[in-house]
Formats: sequence, structure tokens, C-alpha cells
Amino acid sequence: MENMPTLRLSPKADARALRHGHPWVHGDQIVWDRRARAIAPGSIALLEDAGRTPVALVAVVPQAKIAARILSRDLDALIDDAWLKARVQTAFDLRNRLYPDPFYRLIHAEGDDLPGLIVDRFGDTLVVQPNAIWLEDRLDALTAALIEVTGATHVIKNAAGRARKLEELDDVSTVLAGSPPEKVSVLMNGATYVADLAEGQKTGLFFDQRPNHTFMASLAKDARVLDMFAHVGGFALAALAAGAKSALAIDGSAPALALAEEGAVLSGVADRFEARKSDAFAAFEALAEDGAQFDLVICDPPAFAPNKGALTAGLRAYERTARLATNLVAPGGVLMLCSCSHAATLDKFRSACLRGMGRAGRDPKLIYTGSAGPDHPVHPSLSDTGYLKALAFHLP
Repeated sequence: MENMPTLRLSPKADARALRHGHPWVHGDQIVWDRRARAIAPGSIALLEDAGRTPVALVAVVPQAKIAARILSRDLDALIDDAWLKARVQTAFDLRNRLYPDPFYRLIHAEGDDLPGLIVDRFGDTLVVQPNAIWLEDRLDALTAALIEVTGATHVIKNAAGRARKLEELDDVSTVLAGSPPEKVSVLMNGATYVADLAEGQKTGLFFDQRPNHTFMASLAKDARVLDMFAHVGGFALAALAAGAKSALAIDGSAPALALAEEGAVLSGVADRFEARKSDAFAAFEALAEDGAQFDLVICDPPAFAPNKGALTAGLRAYERTARLATNLVAPGGVLMLCSCSHAATLDKFRSACLRGMGRAGRDPKLIYTGSAGPDHPVHPSLSDTGYLKALAFHLP
């Protein structure tokens, strides 16, 4: 620590929250003297409280809203290649206990004590999202650690995440190791999904919805299914694999629906699957005009409330989604509504859904509350890591 730069918390900052586990320090909590401002972005520094008592080792980005991310509260830790490998190993060991097959989220940022880092595993290919400059500066060491720990042979850097802009990082994706395939087939919940690792959304597939796919598939025998905001057909294909009578997948992305159709063929359910490109709200209205009814309706939209400033408008969008979707649920059917918005708490999201269903004149009963799978561990002091919410309602 003798040669390490130092950041000091302002007297108004809550040092107890940091000592008790909160992993972020915002810029307005720090005393920005000349030495602090001179710290290079991505540097490791010693964080002290207002009384100059050491608190933790942090990665610093002076210009960012999150000015410091806590890496270790062990003040004797050496943040080097071995430390990085040990964190990767811990995450890998947990996934090996959770899943028999190598398809999962390997590292979930602060949930795995590697702030800013997302890694999804697709067999022997890893897709890495380094959303913080301290990781960008250590990409070679990170890539080596990932390969050594997992035995993977291909590593892709995906730089498309919005979070990278907050630390002034580029949006250039690249191959870090090997010669990765553009597409990968993933067996999950009895269905085969096709993930586009090169051009797909996020890392190519949403592993987080796996347990919610499972729940809805358990209700799918002989059901008519509507998968709205379907992406690559996550809910639809799982339902068909579980014996659904038919499934209609609607999304605004033609490439995503093409992957869903490939998955349906590989899953042997193409004769019961239909993909339709459309704006979701236009599709809701068109289906209602046609008198369409479904036994299971799932709505998994993009984040309507990606930040606090968008919360009011986002909750209105969730309410509208619930109202329009309710009109398409047959008597005795089930409606699942999902939110991946960090800013919308479970209570606020549930209230918006209930308002929408109430405006549609139905009397719903909540039968399931879901979240992301265990490969997306939640940091107890950071609600952002528990972003996904899934609510299933029985509609008599």
C-alpha cells in the first residue's frame, strides 16, 4: 500500500455502508484534491474514510459517476494476475456445481466480486463484456485466466454494452483468443436455441430467464402460447419442447426471429412454431382485433426503465403491456410479465402490472414470482445485480 494512490471519503459519505458490503463509491462521496484528480483511470487505489482509516482497495475512474469500485476489503491483497485468476476460479467452481453442461453465465459482475465484468459461456467459447476500464487494462491477464480455469479455447470481447460509455470505453468488439464460431447451438430446458455470438443482442442468449422458461414450460402441455418480445424464442421453444400445441413468437428483430426459427427446426418443433416480425404494441392490437386467445402469454420486453429518470414512463409502458396482454389470455390461462429494468423495483413493477390487468377487467391471482437463475448471483448490497423480475398470474 505504500506506493498506492489514495482516495479519501468526504465527511458526509457513509463509510459504514462500504464496510458492510456496498461495492460502489460515487464521485460526490470523495474528496477530490489535486492528488486524487491525478489518479489515472483504471488505477488501483487505497480508499480511506474521512478520518484516514483504510477501508478497501478500489479501482478508480475519476471522471465517472461510479468513481471507485471496491475490489477487496483485504488491505493486504495484491490485485495481480493471480488474484484475478482466483476470482475466476471461484465463479467457475460454483457454476460447475449448478450446471452439468457448459452453458451459463460464468461471471456476473459484482455478484461474483469482479465489478463491471460479464462473461457468458457457450461450450468452449466465452463471450466477455469488460464494462469497466480497470478490466479493459487487464484484458490479456483476464483472457489467460479464463482459458486456464475453464479450458475454453475461444474468447470474444463484446463491447456493445451501454455501461462502457460511462467510463469512456470504445464499442469495438473483437476476438481475444481462438477462432470462435459465429453461431452456437445451446440445449436448455429441452429445447435447442441458436445464439449468434458475433451479431446477436448482448452476448447472444439470455441465460437469466432459464428458471422462468422452466416454470412456464411446466404449464405448457397442449397449450396455445404467445411469446411477445420473443428474441430467439426463449419461452416459445421451451413450451413447445414441453408439449405445447402451438407457439407464436413476435419480435421486432428479423435476425432474432430467424434464429428462433433455426432453433425450432433443431428442436423438432417447427411444425408447431410461427415467427412474426412486428412492433409488439401493434401486434397486441392486431391480435385482439382478430379475437386471438392463448392459454399462455409471456411478455419479456427490453428495459422500459433503464434508469431512474425513465422510471415513470417505464412503469406506464409496463402497465400498458399488462393491459394489452391480458386481453389475449383465454379464461383460465396464465400471463407472465417480465422486467429487466434496474430502476423498477419488484413492488413498483408488480403494481404497474396489476393496474394494467385491472384496467383490462380481469381479476388476476399471482402464482409465481421469479428472478434470474443462480448463475446470476445477487450482490446483497447492490439491487442492480437482481434486476430481473418475472410474475405469472392466473386469469380465471
